[in-house]
Amino acid sequence: MRHAAAISPWCAATPTAEVSSYAVHTERRRRLLDSMAPGSIALIVGANPVTRSADTEYPFRQNSDFWYLTGFEHPNAVAILRKGADPEFSLFVEPRDRAAETWTGYRPGLEGARSDYGADEAFPHEELLQRIPELIAGAPRIYHQLGRSDALDSSLVGALDEMRLRSRAGRIPASELVDPREIVHEMRLHKSDAELELMRRANEITTEAHHEAAKIAHEGHYEYELEAVLDYTFRRRGGSGPAYATIVGGGRNATILHYIANDQPLRNGDLVLIDAGCEFAGYAADVTRTYPVGGRFEGAARELYEVVLAAQLASLEVSRPGATLVQIHDASVAALVEGMVAVGLLTGDPAELIQKEAYRSYYMHNTSHWLGLDVHDVGTYRDGGEPRPLEPGMCFTIEPGLYVPADDDAADPRFRGIGIRIEDDVAVTETGCENLTAAIPKRPDDVEAWMREA
Repeated sequence: MRHAAAISPWCAATPTAEVSSYAVHTERRRRLLDSMAPGSIALIVGANPVTRSADTEYPFRQNSDFWYLTGFEHPNAVAILRKGADPEFSLFVEPRDRAAETWTGYRPGLEGARSDYGADEAFPHEELLQRIPELIAGAPRIYHQLGRSDALDSSLVGALDEMRLRSRAGRIPASELVDPREIVHEMRLHKSDAELELMRRANEITTEAHHEAAKIAHEGHYEYELEAVLDYTFRRRGGSGPAYATIVGGGRNATILHYIANDQPLRNGDLVLIDAGCEFAGYAADVTRTYPVGGRFEGAARELYEVVLAAQLASLEVSRPGATLVQIHDASVAALVEGMVAVGLLTGDPAELIQKEAYRSYYMHNTSHWLGLDVHDVGTYRDGGEPRPLEPGMCFTIEPGLYVPADDDAADPRFRGIGIRIEDDVAVTETGCENLTAAIPKRPDDVEAWMREA
């Protein structure tokens, strides 16, 4: 039995492709099945192509949950998992079609779904809706995410209603419809050693890309030129491209949190904020650095940069098993407020300013989010209503910032129009944390030296 084709193109030709192997996805499905109720069934829906304009489409990317469980990277697919049944794993996929494949590329088809992806049985995708009644017959619980497919949702509801009408004939419908994400997302929150290796690789590529972009962060270049260098490096080094829309904000554009126009010239004396990460084998890096245009931190920009750096280091210091993301955020806020008072951006007692959230005019987002297959990855942030403690294998960002609007009359004029963020990717270990992006410098002197390297 050949399994090579079961490796996603996200992983192809990489030394760490084993994370997408047949065995890895089989083990993940086993964990999901072990968590399901006896006799139950799960319907996991893959992604479909999305229209960009007219008859063109965006590059296809598989739904993260679907890929995590199957490794199947082609569109228009649905996986069926039955606990305690034979067959246990079914795939509904697009059949082989020579004419269609001439236009859009290879399809594994029904045979490939079985031989390369481990399905016990495979059917044409177009047969799914008509097979729903037989698939769910006798299942006391159905695991299905509503809203992914209107047609599937309607067929499922219709089949359950029909079974209720025939209950006197012994056709008992499922009594529970449960969202499988509660199980799958908890699995995804805890990264395996192989997943962590892929995330390290994503960040190695991101490090090189940031370096190449930083070296041309000079007057005379445009934001989009830095973005182009980043994208080129991501692809040249084997990544699938950016893990999210790249932000390159020079000057006052850095005060816009999700600025993606990236179309303005850089000017000496300004800072340029780059928030860019590579996607490698499906896993995201998410890194922000703020560079001085021209290569030197000076004046008010350096003052505020030092404040953000102190906050970022303070949060890294408290990152360890048992800590919470709330505690990490609080460490950033405490350092930011203390620094803002010291430089004159805020006035008053730091404790009172924190209590009144006076800092939110300049720092309005949280310090951390989960990271993995999605850049804002899945998993709950609270357990029983309380912030959940960090555990080994969890990955998250640490990204404090300061953003002073150019028209903020309350701020000292020298600070207006300055935006700064410093973001690292962190993996929790047994004894502390691993900074996956430590190779990208952030202390001012180190950043300046890095930018000067030819």
